[in-house]
Amino acid sequence: MKGKTCCITGHRDIPPDKLSYVEEELRKAVKEAIEDGFTLFISGFAEGVDLLFASIVIEEKEKNPSLHLEAAIPYPTRVKNKSPLFQKMLAGCDFINVLCDKYSPSVFFIRNRYMVAGSDRVIAVYDGREKGGTVFCIRYAHTQEKELKVIMI
Repeated sequence: MKGKTCCITGHRDIPPDKLSYVEEELRKAVKEAIEDGFTLFISGFAEGVDLLFASIVIEEKEKNPSLHLEAAIPYPTRVKNKSPLFQKMLAGCDFINVLCDKYSPSVFFIRNRYMVAGSDRVIAVYDGREKGGTVFCIRYAHTQEKELKVIMI
């Protein structure tokens, strides 16, 4: 598969008053990535930003069959999430990659490293928190010299 890879990182709890802004900015970032030659998009499939990103990529895939979406699932039972939105987005994926054999406290760290390491560009929806997966991904993207697009909320 030719093209470049882009992943998402962001918070699970988008404030309701920021949701339309985040969605608009994510749409712009995904369209910009497509214009820049990105064809594979990776989502960690957490609630919030990850699933919003996946839904936008799926919409773009309907217009552009050269695009692909990968679900980076941290552990096997996560695939059984009963959320209708989760299952709908999972069905829209071209690839589902379960990264660990079972749950442990480190599975999200492993998933985040996988996504950043395998991407040329990282899109981050970030509110300034100094702890958590989003800031870890941003810092890791810097150490790996990845292209980083930050949407501040």
